[in-house]
Amino acid sequence: MPLSGIREGDTLAAVDLGSNSFHLVVARIEHGEIRVIDRVRETVRMALGLRPDGTLEPERQRRALKCLVRFGQRLDRIPSERVRAVATNSVRRLRNPRGFLLIAETALGHPIEVVTGREEARLIYLGVAHGLPKSRARRLVIDIGGGSTEFIIGQGFDALETESLQMGCVASTMRFFADGRITRKRWQRARTEIEVELQQFAADYQRLGWREAIGSSGTARALGTISAELGSRDSVITPASLAAIREHLIEAGEIGRIRLPGLSEERRAVIAGGAVVMESAFEALGIDAMRVCDTAMREGLLYDLVGRAEHRDPRESSINGLAARHGTDAAQATRVERTALALFDQVAEDWGLDAEHRDWLKWCARVHEVGLSIAHSLHHHHGAYLVANSDLFGFTTEEQQALAFIVRAQRRAVPVELLGNLPARLAGPASKLAVLLRLAALLHRSRTSEPLPPLRLAVSAKGLRLDLPREWLARRPLTANDLEQERKHLAALDLALKVGHDVGEGLAD
Repeated sequence: MPLSGIREGDTLAAVDLGSNSFHLVVARIEHGEIRVIDRVRETVRMALGLRPDGTLEPERQRRALKCLVRFGQRLDRIPSERVRAVATNSVRRLRNPRGFLLIAETALGHPIEVVTGREEARLIYLGVAHGLPKSRARRLVIDIGGGSTEFIIGQGFDALETESLQMGCVASTMRFFADGRITRKRWQRARTEIEVELQQFAADYQRLGWREAIGSSGTARALGTISAELGSRDSVITPASLAAIREHLIEAGEIGRIRLPGLSEERRAVIAGGAVVMESAFEALGIDAMRVCDTAMREGLLYDLVGRAEHRDPRESSINGLAARHGTDAAQATRVERTALALFDQVAEDWGLDAEHRDWLKWCARVHEVGLSIAHSLHHHHGAYLVANSDLFGFTTEEQQALAFIVRAQRRAVPVELLGNLPARLAGPASKLAVLLRLAALLHRSRTSEPLPPLRLAVSAKGLRLDLPREWLARRPLTANDLEQERKHLAALDLALKVGHDVGEGLAD
């Protein structure tokens, strides 16, 4: 979403479609700071309606959509470029997330993005870091959501290590206490299974270390409140307070009979799953105390919006890191990027492309050859796979898929069938950007530092017209042949490419 700059008095909003609750936060920029002016939270528990085959129970879907309609009313006067709505674990696990998102976006009135677990972790840490006093010390943040739990070690405002596991409060309650019964044997089995999963990264986290542990979101806040009621100072969660909570839950024996001090009626149904995850995390990571923070991913979304507007975009470093890891030819990437952007600037207005799309093209040019690190044969396929499946901070799942399409479509036949996997708001721009990347890569096939002659690209009624000097093209029969083949490839996009000459003397056939 393009942001030309956020000014004093502007209103921003973030929507978090969590597996347990949906959250809406509205804020205003005041004196250069984000000031929250409204919050809405509704318990939807999408994770409860997620069937084993990846479909969503109709009643749970109706509940989600009614909530989004109500949120949409509050967002009615806020421009879409100032709203960031994201979906997390439960939508990620749907068999057909696009089908759900189409109706969900209609209900909300704004686009909804799906984020990966690691990107969710980054956003959580960003929100938490802004909600705490500034510190250069490393912090461990644990966020137990409805469907997943995120573990982050960060410093300042940067997430250094991120992990996301399928063990949220709703999911773990359903997994270990599905019939509502809580016994010591079941609790121990849950602990064992969860700690086995945590061992994947526990040693690495402990080696890196942290000065303080922070809990965010509803489960941590509930456990902190209960810990305070049981005698813990300042709502700090400790191994002793978690042990006391565990004994209360086992003594109750059933979810319906839980009577913990400070526990809300709404949270009672899922507290067992959340508590067993937290206790397991304390044991596996060696945590001796945890403070609770009021901010979480929704605040992180607001700060991410502001960061993008102020050109502090994590996507830039993610792309540069991907290129560096795979040893791309930086000089060639720069040549292709420069030409692709020059072509973009000539057609952007006619094609309805904006600054955000220009960034996409720039990033795709930088990584269009990452697939060469695997093999030259079909390197555009390999590159598309790497772009789609790498952990790229700042990008949503659908953004990565759009960039992967552009990289995949850089040469040979255009895979138009893949456009159907993208929402319409991304498919249209992606197909146009792929054309620009194709032309830029084609013109730099020689991989030399020799500059290109003046180029003119214009949108015509039937497609595109590319003009370049006749003599220059006559001396390059391979380029002329490639452009002739390109005309055939672009026909798959219903786009006619016409090549003209004599750039300095006007357009001529």
